[in-house]
Amino acid sequence: MRGHGSFPSCKGGQETERRPQLLELGRWLGSPGRSTATRRVGNDPSVLSVYEAAGGDKGLLRLAEAWHARVMADEVVSHAFSHGFHPQHSQRLAAYWAEALGGPRAYTERYGDETAVVRIHSGNGPHEEMDQRAIACFDHALEDVGLIDGPLRQVLHDYFAWATTTTMSAYHRSADDVPQGLRVPRWSWDGLERS
Repeated sequence: MRGHGSFPSCKGGQETERRPQLLELGRWLGSPGRSTATRRVGNDPSVLSVYEAAGGDKGLLRLAEAWHARVMADEVVSHAFSHGFHPQHSQRLAAYWAEALGGPRAYTERYGDETAVVRIHSGNGPHEEMDQRAIACFDHALEDVGLIDGPLRQVLHDYFAWATTTTMSAYHRSADDVPQGLRVPRWSWDGLERS
């Protein structure tokens, strides 16, 4: 498989059938009159959030499952899961992404806050190669589930790359360094939302 940009290739994973409804959404988003600028205009209620454009809860669950399959097949990234993981990892990850991308705040209500998520990813020392391979796996997972619309694909890539290389990598020394009370960062078509 080819890599994306300067990222290394993500190895393994299964190719899944493209989801017709997501392809249709991609065609609609890319159709004349539905430019990225149109989707970004003010508080227009007709504008889809990134969460909605990615297929909502179901679309993000498919993406989380595809990403998880790819990282488990990658000899470097799978190491992060070698000590075990929650049996509902994909569902929890999808809920987290949904909240971050403009969907309901179900992750925070059901599972915990950003502090808990960052602590899970902390205290493991620097891991740049693993981060870059996880991003490459995410890019391939986008293809696996049919999220190939240019603007949508780019905003999802940008979100995942940002989260992987900033918030999830900020506390290499110890999980105890993560401050209390962090909130799940929100990401829109324009990037990180400042509160």
